[in-house]
Amino acid sequence: MTTVDGLWYLADEASQHAERAYHTLTEAHGEGTLQRTYERHVSRGRFRTLARRIQRTGTPYGAHTLVTRADGRVLLVRHEGVDLWVLPGGGVGPSETFSEAAERELHEEAGITADYDGLAMLNRVEVRCQGRQTWGVLPVFGAKASTVDLSVADPDGEISAARWFAPEQFPEDTRDRDDLVAAARAVS
Repeated sequence: MTTVDGLWYLADEASQHAERAYHTLTEAHGEGTLQRTYERHVSRGRFRTLARRIQRTGTPYGAHTLVTRADGRVLLVRHEGVDLWVLPGGGVGPSETFSEAAERELHEEAGITADYDGLAMLNRVEVRCQGRQTWGVLPVFGAKASTVDLSVADPDGEISAARWFAPEQFPEDTRDRDDLVAAARAVS
């Protein structure tokens, strides 16, 4: 007798939602300047959490913003949960579009506003666990800062700092550093 694993169904349904999200984003914004595929190997519990997020929104990690100011510097925020510098961004609410979520997260995590230019990157995140896999989109919107004075007021308490960096001076502990440097150069 074969045991049916509920994670298989969840992963399959999540992948279908990711496919819809990908098509929604490309129809609205084009495919972005860069596309990358990232693999994340996670525990069974984390797999379930990420698959449920993808099932709801099409994305495991939400929507993000690659925001630059006039001198070409890029905003990064320090995310304590992963102990890395990352682009500002986060979860997509039930009634939000991806771009609305990215804009809200930018304001919450850094206290600034920006003029959005569309997609800078549209990445694929493949999530794997013990032979199971699903995937989700990771949209990164390009934007020019309207305001530049930073103020961290993250309601989730995950962000401890926000700073402007020249792309060639991104800290070594920046998530997906080389890809972000390439994207920052492409949008400036």
